Amino acid sequence: MSCAAVWAPPSGLSRHPGNSFPLPVGKRQGRASYTFRVCASAGDADEGSGGIPLRMVLHNSLDAAGVATEHARAAREGFAKQIGRLTRLNAESSIAISRGADLARTALCIAAEDDSLVSHSSVPLPVDAFIARLDDLSTGFLAAGFLPPSGAPPEVFFDHLDRYLFGYKGFRRSNEMSDARAIYLHSALTCRSGSALMLSLIYSEMLKTLRLYGLLDFDEEISFPHDHNSLPRGYDKQKSKLSDEPNIMTSKSLLVEILQTLKGMFWPFQSNHSSSLFLNAVAAHHDGPGNAGNSQARPHGNISAIEMAAAKAAQHRLMRGVWTNVRFGDMRRALAACERLVLLNHDPRELRDYAALLYHCAHYEECLQYLTSYQTATVFQPKSSPLEILEDDAVATLRARVSLILAEDGWTRRRHTASYWTKNSEPW
Repeated sequence: MSCAAVWAPPSGLSRHPGNSFPLPVGKRQGRASYTFRVCASAGDADEGSGGIPLRMVLHNSLDAAGVATEHARAAREGFAKQIGRLTRLNAESSIAISRGADLARTALCIAAEDDSLVSHSSVPLPVDAFIARLDDLSTGFLAAGFLPPSGAPPEVFFDHLDRYLFGYKGFRRSNEMSDARAIYLHSALTCRSGSALMLSLIYSEMLKTLRLYGLLDFDEEISFPHDHNSLPRGYDKQKSKLSDEPNIMTSKSLLVEILQTLKGMFWPFQSNHSSSLFLNAVAAHHDGPGNAGNSQARPHGNISAIEMAAAKAAQHRLMRGVWTNVRFGDMRRALAACERLVLLNHDPRELRDYAALLYHCAHYEECLQYLTSYQTATVFQPKSSPLEILEDDAVATLRARVSLILAEDGWTRRRHTASYWTKNSEPW
């Protein structure tokens, strides 16, 4: 049984030999939408019961604005194919075992889609080349003479592996909140610097390859660091203690952590860091629906004019395919992260957060559908904490507001898909 929501790929996709991803056939016009079926549980997904087909809007809205999405769509299909292999059992297995989905390829599919969304490149990210680079890391461990003598205890093996990866190869940990590239696997492999998530993934891929070579005669595990400085470390699973369990990263939790980090990093509404992303998005409604691109910095009452100008300039560069860090987020990559989290079928709150972004992009019908699906999925979940009560009230308020917009006499069903991406062509 699959842990992911049931996913329906767009029509007109076929696999071309030699490419890292399946590439779409034909022109952008007439291309089918990405849809999936929201399910209450993984079992429901497999049994095909009780789901509502919903549409994902990012790629189609960019198409309508004249932005090419061939490579982004292909990367998304690659991501969906991998998470479709996550069963309940292997989704909860450690990344040191990594059954089911190819975690490295899945992470590279995430990077490939985001790279396509912001780089405007005419060629896709070379996923297979980076997979080969991961394999070279493992063979380099052998070629450089770091493999310990046969029969050496696991502690010696992991000491040699650590000295090779973090010493000889020079991989180091960096803060993803100060540099977005730290959360992308291809960048971590290129710069030899990445977040704890990326370093743990690289570590697990090396162990997987060495296990395939028959060089591991013990059960290995990886300790994931939860502080801001430590590195992932391997250890003998037979000697693990109960206190080690919180430091074990599972396959699904790794993907969820990657995507939630990306969502938080690129969320366009960062006015109150003590609040939730959803509440920040709803609080920004006073600027008017669909106007986040014009005023996403306005809720920051203590932001200087220089900082606001810098943020607008960063958005201007992003729209032209220049990779840059943005203090006030990036709607494209925030939407992409939300859509992939929804596909993972991890938490109903992802439906709600995605709906908040759809509201600001003027996709009111889809916004209402996702809000309805969220409320249906959480109808029997009591809201106990003050934050949950605030969020629940905000959902009701947002749903009422969207319903009023759709009920207005002057509202038509004509899609305004290009409006968000085409306004503010200049930064000043």
